[in-house]
Amino acid sequence: MRVFVTGATGWVGSAIVADLIAAGHAVLGLVRSDAGAEALAAAGAEVRRGTIQDLAGLEAAVSQVDGVIHTAFNHDFSKIAESGADEQRAIAAMGGVLEGSDRPLIVTSGVALLAPGTVVTELSRPRPPADAFPRNPEAAVAALRARGIRATAVRLPPSVHGHGDHGFVPRVIGLAREKGVSAYVGDGLNRWPAVHRLDAARVFRLALERGGEGGPFHAVAEEGVPFKAIAEVIGRRLDVPVVSQTADEAAAHFGWFARFAAVDCPASSERTRSLLGWKPGQAGLIEDIDHPSYFAS
Repeated sequence: MRVFVTGATGWVGSAIVADLIAAGHAVLGLVRSDAGAEALAAAGAEVRRGTIQDLAGLEAAVSQVDGVIHTAFNHDFSKIAESGADEQRAIAAMGGVLEGSDRPLIVTSGVALLAPGTVVTELSRPRPPADAFPRNPEAAVAALRARGIRATAVRLPPSVHGHGDHGFVPRVIGLAREKGVSAYVGDGLNRWPAVHRLDAARVFRLALERGGEGGPFHAVAEEGVPFKAIAEVIGRRLDVPVVSQTADEAAAHFGWFARFAAVDCPASSERTRSLLGWKPGQAGLIEDIDHPSYFAS
């Protein structure tokens, strides 16, 4: 297959590109910068310069391929509403080109806020629109599926880890280094599901090869790692106290991230494993973050 990948040099997207090429697929990757173009070409992919705001450019790229994997997103949380709207328009535009064909579109979603406090499964309903977190790619997917378009989502956990990670765990590490304590909220038993980026990449490829049928899919290797266990590794590595905080204290310590630090969002991937034959094989979250690369300043 020839596959169009947005966010092709991102944390997850670059792993997807490598996995697709290793499996014999050709990749057309969307990048914004010269450095990104050089990295993508070096990986063996064809380069498409542009952004997800350029809808005509997206449509032109999609018209040339057999399937699409969409991972691009601006994770600046001060612009989450604007970025969410951009993503909705991009998904709609790409899906429109695929209408009337059996070519699949796989988009990126998440499990963290679907149904906190319960074990989320692939059959759990997508999160309804909410002003507090307006990103909602699965709403765009639902609109496409209603038109018979083969669109679905791969849901990612809060931690997609690996050496070189620049996501949620490095943010927690940075706050612990800055504040002099490694904090968790309450008893710290709230659970974060997790997956290594290489295992996650394979879910995207397998979902694409299946034509998107049977989704959404969960790229979840570990159902739920207690947040306290994460904080304990960070405290030991940084040699700072590991402390429990109240909700108010956590709001001051974590800022906008407090909501995620406190969320209890275990998730299952049993259906994904069964449908795709997926077996994660990389290191688990605690083993992976207990490594000097996560704490290099």
